[in-house]
Amino acid sequence: MKQCIGVIGAGIMGKGVAQHFAKYGYEVILLDKNPDVLEKAEGEILRDLKMKSMFDKALNVQEIMGNISLSKEYEKLGNVDFIIENVWEKEEVKRKVYEQLKAIINGQCICLANTSCIPITRIGAYTETPERVIGVHFMNPVPTNHFAEVILGKKTAQKTIEKVEELLKNVHMDYEIVQDSAGFVSNRISHLFMNEAAFLVYEGVAKARQIDSIFKKAFGHKMGPLETADLIGIDTVVDSLEVLYKDYQDTKFKVCPLLRRMVETGEIGRKSKKGFYSY
Repeated sequence: MKQCIGVIGAGIMGKGVAQHFAKYGYEVILLDKNPDVLEKAEGEILRDLKMKSMFDKALNVQEIMGNISLSKEYEKLGNVDFIIENVWEKEEVKRKVYEQLKAIINGQCICLANTSCIPITRIGAYTETPERVIGVHFMNPVPTNHFAEVILGKKTAQKTIEKVEELLKNVHMDYEIVQDSAGFVSNRISHLFMNEAAFLVYEGVAKARQIDSIFKKAFGHKMGPLETADLIGIDTVVDSLEVLYKDYQDTKFKVCPLLRRMVETGEIGRKSKKGFYSY
């Protein structure tokens, strides 16, 4: 019998997570309250799979798409084995999601919080079963980046860890397990790079393309910090930096004014076709 996974949030991360797990035979319910976002996600998943199938003849596009169903109703998640939550990086938004899940999910369901910076212990506190809450920070784009940062909340149970390790191995996902901390390892470091790179543009020291070129050519990175910010979404980067500043009260996490201005003008990266670069 196929295991079923509920994926909450059909944005950039959610659609990638849904596509990846569906590829490996899991039944996926992709949930978003916005029907337009759901429709867009379905179309983009289909287009991506069709493109990949041109180079991989073994890829069964119809079968993978058949593993994904769309929904706007939380009630559809009542019998899922795992929930992967990918909503906005705002605590009030995440709290509402987990409060809605309390009366719906079954007693064995494990919640994977795919969050950028919010501590997993705090997210677990939104629920009545923090022992079944664990952080799994997937890397974007999920279908091609087979790595996840797994974060343990203070009350995450050993059984939860073991089931999530098995789940990730089943979808060929490598991982590292770390302890809880705002931003964890990857984003606590990467957001400093992105914020400082934005300050360099803001101060007129260098252009975005120059900064990214230095990172790629000097340090061997596949993407520069500002290319990464565009991929993630400038709005998400700002939200994450605000979480980090709130938790650590360290001025190194204060948001660059240029990033705030870009959010205000809707220049938030790839998803708006304009950020540090045009798409």
